[in-house]
Amino acid sequence: MTDEEAIRDLVATWHRATAAGDFAAVLALMAEDAVFLRAGQPPLRGRAAFEQSLREASKRFRIVSSAAVQEVRVDGDLAYCWSQLSVRMEPLGAGEPSERQGPTLSIFAREGGRFVLRRDANLLA
Repeated sequence: MTDEEAIRDLVATWHRATAAGDFAAVLALMAEDAVFLRAGQPPLRGRAAFEQSLREASKRFRIVSSAAVQEVRVDGDLAYCWSQLSVRMEPLGAGEPSERQGPTLSIFAREGGRFVLRRDANLLA
């Protein structure tokens, strides 16, 4: 598998694991010090903060997401990709689902021989 294929596979695995509620699999795809930049919200810093946010959201919603990867570039142990992201939040109780779409820019680093997510700028509208 090429490095580009590994990044594309990581992105696809992320979305499958999120939909399945497999938090351990999602967390294994990111660096301990990952940072998530989110429109209109403060940065989410670190794997533990991301896990807490994901677990809280999963108490109220089923999260279904997908990403159409537009570009991947790899330079040694660093890589980036930008994707067109779609996230659908399906309430577990009453209420209508909501969907947001927009671009994301993700930065990956090789750790222990594999790429993990280090930074993510999410521009969902």
